[in-house]
Amino acid sequence: MKPILVIGHKNPDTDSICSAICYAHLKRMLTGKDYIPCRAGQVNAETKYVLDCFDIEPPRYLSSLNPRLSDVQYRDVAGIGAQMSLRRAWEYMSEKDIQTISVVDENNYIQGILTFSDIARFYMEDQGADALAEAKTSYRNLVDVLNGELVIGDPEQQLERGKVVVAAANPDVMEEYLHEHDIVILGNRYESQLCAIEMKAGCIIIGLGSKVSRTIKKLAAEAHCAIIATPMDTYSCSKVINQAVPVQHVMRRSGLITFRPSELVEDVKKTVSKKRIRYYPILADDGKYIGMVSQRNLLDIEKQEVILVDHNERDQSVDGIGSARITEIIDHHRIDAIETSNPIYFRNQPLGCTATIIAQLYQENRVEITPAIAGLLCSAILSDTLMFRSPTCTPVDRRTAETLAEIAGIDIKSHAVAMFRAGSQLIDRSMDEIFHMDYKYYQVRGKRVAISQVTSVNQEELEEIQPQLLEYMQNCLPTSGLAMLFVMLTNIIEETTELLFAGQDAAEIVRAAFQQDCDTNSCLLTGVVSRKKQLVPPLLTALEDED
Repeated sequence: MKPILVIGHKNPDTDSICSAICYAHLKRMLTGKDYIPCRAGQVNAETKYVLDCFDIEPPRYLSSLNPRLSDVQYRDVAGIGAQMSLRRAWEYMSEKDIQTISVVDENNYIQGILTFSDIARFYMEDQGADALAEAKTSYRNLVDVLNGELVIGDPEQQLERGKVVVAAANPDVMEEYLHEHDIVILGNRYESQLCAIEMKAGCIIIGLGSKVSRTIKKLAAEAHCAIIATPMDTYSCSKVINQAVPVQHVMRRSGLITFRPSELVEDVKKTVSKKRIRYYPILADDGKYIGMVSQRNLLDIEKQEVILVDHNERDQSVDGIGSARITEIIDHHRIDAIETSNPIYFRNQPLGCTATIIAQLYQENRVEITPAIAGLLCSAILSDTLMFRSPTCTPVDRRTAETLAEIAGIDIKSHAVAMFRAGSQLIDRSMDEIFHMDYKYYQVRGKRVAISQVTSVNQEELEEIQPQLLEYMQNCLPTSGLAMLFVMLTNIIEETTELLFAGQDAAEIVRAAFQQDCDTNSCLLTGVVSRKKQLVPPLLTALEDED
């Protein structure tokens, strides 16, 4: 069974990362199943400090949930060699119940593909008597399909000239149609065998299980004429002999369609939708063949099960969320419109942090909270509530954080200050990195806007990056596909936010939202520290009411 992924929103903050880790751990303890914490973006400096502090590895990075070929149950069937006879190839494909097979070299690099249709077409078309020579068939293949024994000759030698002849006439007549290098099928008549050797045949096939005399062996060896002895009769030999042709003579070499495990299933479906071949080779990153995928495999793909934490909006979810099956949502934000195919466990509480809810779930299920888990959950609460300064903070958040801090053995004030300082070292970072540290998208009346929040305990640092960040916003807005950009420069200690904005009518929207005068591109909001509770509601309301 696939592991179930636990993942937070894009551009994850400390709550999103820590909640994913801690909830995945809780689910493993409760169910015994495999739950993997994931992230939909890079770990920011504050979160890195927290993870390092409690010696926890960052969650697995997940760029998209769109299924790839690596998620498909493809056929792990070995390829065949180019020298294999058509008979053996047919038997192998029948045994594996597969209609297309890859032809590979000794290093497992693909050389071509062979289908049942290719083999059938070879037999249905009028093959000349020189087909074996044209295909450079080895004596090994001949002996194999004839169930015979190579009495004289080299099994690795290939037929390069001559045609297949059935010696049904007496020696006098044989001389008229037998030529040098021919492959002669005959019986136990000594005279016919001798005639074929004297006519410089390349190979004589002696049927009916007849013994080969010493004289014939000696003469054949001297004339460089191979001898194959077989229990088959003449008719059977002539019927099966072309099955010795190597697959390289029939296989498709050009226009091969191959795929890599990293390719998206939807892209693969588009490629094969109008093709008649049912199976396609899959190649590893080094180009080596690893298996076959069928069109049916692409239809039967199992959806990835996912638990969302710290968000429930499609725009904030990892790309490809529509391809997954959401089984749970644990969140403390407003409820948006993510649709699910089945009823799910949805826990949404008006608290300051998702980690608070997860701590409750540990307690409700009587699962021990280890010091490391407690440290992560406490750090997430301190981060989301800005050390209890945010208006989103509730008494439940505070009591929970204090309990967790005791288990983790940390001092709340000193840990929070160190955490915030680690996350607010902004001077050496690019404006693009700063802007994308913690931002979210919102859509109102067909307009899409982005709101980023940058928090710090150093006012001078915030003032220093302000002009550069505003210039960055103005430069990237025209190509962003967004109507407006907003950045909250939040001083945690002073509990103030300098709101920067770019976009047509953005200043008017800010004035309407907060009922105060502002500059052309910025506005000081005293007492505003929470994006979710203090900034987003009035801002989105003003956008809704815009004429």
